[in-house]
Amino acid sequence: MIEAIRRRIPVLDWGRSYDRQALSNDLIAAVIVTIMLIPQSLAYALLAGLPPEAGIYASIAPIILYAIFGTSRALAVGPVAVVSLLTATAVGQVAEQGTAGYAVAALTLAFLSGAFLLALGVLRLGFLANFLSHPVIAGFITASGILIATSQIKHILGVSAGGHTFPEIVASLVEHLGETNLITVFIGLAATGFLFWVRKGLKPLLLNLGLKPKLADVATKAGPVAAVVVTTIAVWGLGLDGRGVRIVGEVPQSLPPLTLPSFAPDLVAALAIPAVLISIIGFVESISVAQTLAAKKRQRIDPDQELIGLGAANIGAAFTGGYPVTGGFARSVVNFDAGAETPAAGAYTAVGLAVAAVALTPLVYYLPNATLAATIIVAVLSLVDFSILKKTWAYSKGDFVAVLATILMTLGLGVEIGVASGVIISVLLHLYKTSRPHVAEVGLVPGTQHFRNINRHDVETDPSILTLRVDESLFFVNARFLEDKVQDRVAEGCDIRDVVLMFSAVNEVDYSALESLEEMNRRLADLGIRLHLSEVKGPVMDRLQSTHFLHELTGRVFLAQYDAWKALRGGPAAAVAQ
Repeated sequence: MIEAIRRRIPVLDWGRSYDRQALSNDLIAAVIVTIMLIPQSLAYALLAGLPPEAGIYASIAPIILYAIFGTSRALAVGPVAVVSLLTATAVGQVAEQGTAGYAVAALTLAFLSGAFLLALGVLRLGFLANFLSHPVIAGFITASGILIATSQIKHILGVSAGGHTFPEIVASLVEHLGETNLITVFIGLAATGFLFWVRKGLKPLLLNLGLKPKLADVATKAGPVAAVVVTTIAVWGLGLDGRGVRIVGEVPQSLPPLTLPSFAPDLVAALAIPAVLISIIGFVESISVAQTLAAKKRQRIDPDQELIGLGAANIGAAFTGGYPVTGGFARSVVNFDAGAETPAAGAYTAVGLAVAAVALTPLVYYLPNATLAATIIVAVLSLVDFSILKKTWAYSKGDFVAVLATILMTLGLGVEIGVASGVIISVLLHLYKTSRPHVAEVGLVPGTQHFRNINRHDVETDPSILTLRVDESLFFVNARFLEDKVQDRVAEGCDIRDVVLMFSAVNEVDYSALESLEEMNRRLADLGIRLHLSEVKGPVMDRLQSTHFLHELTGRVFLAQYDAWKALRGGPAAAVAQ
């Protein structure tokens, strides 16, 4: 009972061994991550179409709840670029940006996403996320990165533009190009250039100047804060807001408020599908980051418990003025590199952000939107990876088509259709591949008892014996493929008198496949050909023995393929597997 509780509430497990050293490491990591998250949270709220404080609110309660229920020691939960874009797309369809209804819809979306994740975790259905293949995810994230970066150009130019797809956004930008504010352009380009340089050039420069690696790393992570401070002071000192530079404006100076999502049937129905899509994308991104970081310290991640942790985090966001959250790649890597030992580092980060929400928000009044846009652009362009197209083209044309289709669908038709098409394409690819199992005709390698593909090796064959090695389990999707394969091959070779199906790689035979085997046995019998099985695994054999199939089988079941080879070529009879 106690063990089950610890499994459901991991803080009770790692909390028992928490010591002063872990506290010190977690506090240092929390300071570094908090410095990075303040401008990032504001920027992602802007991307989601919400007031800037929503980004900070969404980074407080969710982090604490994940620290209690999550299993990753380094995952940092909060707003991320892709989920923010999905939120803007979903909520923008049911409410107008800037209205109270928009904020309530975002809360509702977070609640629905959290409830869905929580249900998957309780029912231990985390495996469902595996249906979204990595190449498709990579394609979607690449397209989303392009969409997000393009959508932020309006803030760099200081114009009013809109659109949910790449063509729409570009067309709107061109239409409003005449409204460009040159001062805003200068601020935006300067901030973007500086942030790109910070990522690549600041740390080597500081190290060359003799700064210790730890301090150089902290200074590099604080680069976005420097951009925020400098541009805010410039706008305030020069009165640039009066010359058309758009600023963040007043941000409430308070802790996250208690809020309530709406349970209106129409709103819930409209947001249900987007919530599912956001949950799947968020979970896949989060679990991949968590497992990568855990592997570096030989720690274990429980996917089903991660669903519970992320579900609790999103429900927390719904009741504290936030919007959908997940584990972010950049902040989690920073958290890990900064030396976070336990999820408590996230809780300390939440405290730091709470202090910022109460004490520092007046300082961002004159923060230009162009700087936040620059922060987003620099962050998301690191997600764009066109090399996945080259890699999949070289390795698998089917995966290449899936990636390309996902990218084009996301750019051309929007993120929701892009995600949906990615899921559908992933499932269809899986069904297509499993519907055409690899079935190899094999022969005996001379001087051995091993059988290999006749198209790849020099092997001995007998024209009267057809041996096919089935390399996948047989079920309703692919059973007919094997049946057709045997019939086509038998039609080619009139000397065949025995067909042997080598089942060494078959782990399961469902009822549809059993009926297909029975039909194959009858058809071959009509042609005067016997059907045999070899190397049948125990669990499969148990299933077959519970039916009439083995009694009606015209041939035998051989323990080893070599036994079948000897027996059917006229050699000593082999033992029948029982």
